Amino acid sequence: MSQLTDEISKRRTFAVIAHPDAGKTSLTEKLLLMGGAIHVAGAVKSNKIKKTATSDFMEIERQRGISVATSVMAFDYQLGGQDYKINILDTPGHQDFAEDTYRTLTAVDSVIIVIDCAKGVETQTRKLMEVCRMRNTPVIIFINKMDREGKNPFDLLDEIEKELKITCRPLTWPINIGERFKGVYNLYERSLILYTPSKQTVSEGVAIESLDDPELDARVGEKDANQLREDVDLLTGVYPDFDKQAYLDGQLAPVFFGSALNNFGVRELLDCFCQIAPSPQPTTTVERVVHPEEETFSGFVFKIHANMDPNHRSCIAFVKVCSGKFERGTYYKHVRLNQKMRFSAPTAFMASKKEVIDECYPGDIVGLPDSGGTFKIGDTLTAGEDLHFRGIPSFSPEMFKYIENADPMKAKQLAKGIDQLMDEGVAQVFTNQFNGRKVIGTVGQLQFEVIQFRLEHEYNAKCRWEPIKLYKACWMETDDEEQLKDFKRRKMQFMAVDHEGRDVFMAESGYVLQMAQQDFPHIKFHFSSEF
Repeated sequence: MSQLTDEISKRRTFAVIAHPDAGKTSLTEKLLLMGGAIHVAGAVKSNKIKKTATSDFMEIERQRGISVATSVMAFDYQLGGQDYKINILDTPGHQDFAEDTYRTLTAVDSVIIVIDCAKGVETQTRKLMEVCRMRNTPVIIFINKMDREGKNPFDLLDEIEKELKITCRPLTWPINIGERFKGVYNLYERSLILYTPSKQTVSEGVAIESLDDPELDARVGEKDANQLREDVDLLTGVYPDFDKQAYLDGQLAPVFFGSALNNFGVRELLDCFCQIAPSPQPTTTVERVVHPEEETFSGFVFKIHANMDPNHRSCIAFVKVCSGKFERGTYYKHVRLNQKMRFSAPTAFMASKKEVIDECYPGDIVGLPDSGGTFKIGDTLTAGEDLHFRGIPSFSPEMFKYIENADPMKAKQLAKGIDQLMDEGVAQVFTNQFNGRKVIGTVGQLQFEVIQFRLEHEYNAKCRWEPIKLYKACWMETDDEEQLKDFKRRKMQFMAVDHEGRDVFMAESGYVLQMAQQDFPHIKFHFSSEF
């Protein structure tokens, strides 16, 4: 086996996704704890624990107790003498930041979905599952908070199958729930794991060859032991046997139960994940399918994070390595700019902590410093071939506000902040060609608060929002230049340019847009900037 194929077989790159407050970031913390990447797990929000979650590294995330940006973390894990390199992408759950999550799903080979046992399947989980289904991404489900009162496990499985449109196969099964929760039986390993609530230590399993073993009754009591036997009999009759290929094809979801906050059921999830989850998969480009085993390097930018280090005002472009080996100091082609570039300080991540690395393999996420706005989301880097990776979604904003400078002495800082934050793709900026005012467009209200907070705390600039009545921002495409000139002259006060300098029509209402489409039949109006 060559070094490249050996390194590829070790890699597991996945995203953790869920509805807000299902316990996604807590699960990520415990996975990092298992891998020895951190020594004390933090809570996302807690008055008693002063340490915050490793993946929530932005100041606003620490204050609000929510994730507002995808964070990338990598660690090594050993299981049964086999070494694994795990790359976790912890995504924001809040729907206002769904665009960041959708983009992240283009860079992973599998997904772990976290579901709250009391709330079941929630809105955001359904939407994210649709994206996974579109890509046939393999999915593992972790049903969290079993130490709290919640729904019956069988009812939860029915709900998951119905709502997420995927066949389930439990690989662990809970013994009771809430205050009576005693642990889980691992159907995959045939062992019993007893529940001991601890945020830092891991419960050890007790090997049980058969459910008839009297050891089971001694450990959990006769009543719960008999209930477990009945449940497992029913499971075997109702649910199909675990089929690894059906999981890899995105048709079967293995299900695990536990409590992420109390570090229970997480090891079973991680061990099974390492054994069944796919290593890096081929990636589709406009030109051809790129296979990870190819000798030549290729990768694409799926995320840009502004101001990663406030002391240096640096942006970082997150690149998913798709094929070959990325090497520090080597020249690579930036396809969009048609330029050769080399990177002297590529970095690997542990959330906000970075370390310079010399080489990366398919499946890895490498951070490239970007001080001059060289990268945009979707950009491709290759050893020389012209490739264009596709499928990175971009949404039309749904809410609009004027952004105004609240401190005239800090105009430069505000301009720099807006520029860098818009490069992240979290929101979009439009400059009105009639009055020169800047309009920010977002998918949700919370994004305005995050932008205002980050401008003040990261760029030392203050802004205020002013209302504007807008329905849609429309990009235009036409072969009829005369009609476009006529349109721009008649609609001058509603014309703007976006961050890329492209013309955008700011329609006040659905009726105004409909009339524009009727009066100017040769102009196509697009609600996405990628057409």
